[in-house]
Amino acid sequence: MRTTTPDFPHIRGRWSRVGSAAAATAALVIAGLGTAAHANAQTAATGHRVTAESVAAQVAKAHVRYEKACGTTPKKGYAACDALRVTGGTTAFMEKQAALKGITPKTVKPDAAADSPTGYGPSDIQSAYGLTDAASANGSGETVAIVDAYDDPNAESDLAAYRSYYGLPDCTSDNGCFTKVSQTGSTTSLPSADSGWAGEISLDLDMVSATCPNCDILLVEAKSASDANLGTAVNEAVKLGAKFVSNSYGGSESSSDTTYDTSYYKHPGVAITASAGDEGYGAEYPAASRYVTAVGGTSLSTSSDSRGWTESVWNTSSTEGTGSGCSAYDAKPSWQTDSGCAKRMIADVSAVADPATGVSVYDTYGSDGTGWNTYGGTSASAPLIASVYALAGTPGSSDYPAQYPYRAAGTSALNDVISGSNGSCSTSYFCTARSGYDGPTGWGTPQGTDAFGAS
Repeated sequence: MRTTTPDFPHIRGRWSRVGSAAAATAALVIAGLGTAAHANAQTAATGHRVTAESVAAQVAKAHVRYEKACGTTPKKGYAACDALRVTGGTTAFMEKQAALKGITPKTVKPDAAADSPTGYGPSDIQSAYGLTDAASANGSGETVAIVDAYDDPNAESDLAAYRSYYGLPDCTSDNGCFTKVSQTGSTTSLPSADSGWAGEISLDLDMVSATCPNCDILLVEAKSASDANLGTAVNEAVKLGAKFVSNSYGGSESSSDTTYDTSYYKHPGVAITASAGDEGYGAEYPAASRYVTAVGGTSLSTSSDSRGWTESVWNTSSTEGTGSGCSAYDAKPSWQTDSGCAKRMIADVSAVADPATGVSVYDTYGSDGTGWNTYGGTSASAPLIASVYALAGTPGSSDYPAQYPYRAAGTSALNDVISGSNGSCSTSYFCTARSGYDGPTGWGTPQGTDAFGAS
């Protein structure tokens, strides 16, 4: 366990560009500008002529530095969280705001609390994935469980600050919306605190809030990041009634994984999501479990098309980007029919994860807790997808909801991601996006809730 964020020169010194294609960059933020009347209003208010070209030119400069929130690659039998904290530079969100106002963009200053968000917020996420109406109307009575290691002492107060800023309904222990327990279910005997995992916890709680603001939230804290303790926390979440469980962590595969599958992740009637990983091409567990929905990561930018957004595979380098791959141990579920991998293929679906197009998070615990931060990593996409399942309603009691998106494959219920790759592989679709199914993004990203419900 650590209490301060380690220095990772290979990450801290690496800059990632927003977007991978000039066409996508040129289109960036046109949808955010909206109609010509809106653009004119911006001009009148600021004395600055706002054009799509000028905004795109500024947004094209977006770049960030980031670091792993939870330390180095874990030892065998342990997991690390898949959260990446932006430590410098300018995000796509910051460049967009600066362009609209006609001002010089600010930069992320990780050592001082930001007074406002620097990444995408609830309205962006709901708009990008066609969830605005569902987020308003659905989710009441559903509980999304977040499983993480160690304690975040400020989890509830930070959650309250995030939700207050964005005008979301209160979610507190007093009103019954928020509950925090240990892996044994205790509300008082909690694990030791850890600043890195606290950032992960804030990211997870905020993504549930942004995607399903009417959902209840159950935070289950494992006493360590061992596979056994995290798995025990998953079982506790299900025992306490959660039908949607998000796991934003992973480690290397092992021959023990099939045993872990049966012991911890085999819960019919429960939608369990797991991050695909942040180190580029290569399988990790529990995303490789046949019983979970493995969630990959994308770069998310605004666009001028009817959707208003565009996505590509998140990739910074050969070792920094969304995970994917063919499992060495887990059997292939019956609903997965790609022909190149004889065993379990990662991922199933995907959502935003690129730190440069990252999401806003409010976190105040420890050395990393500087107030408003921007986070990326597949730790953002896993709770987002778990919350989409919650918006879609309670799963069938004998179902493994990982199969639901496969029923909607190739339909308008999923945004097919067809550009980008996360590394080099002998079988192209294992690491390169294409029309239809591919490893880095699965069948794509949500467009509404139809691909995530029992019917």
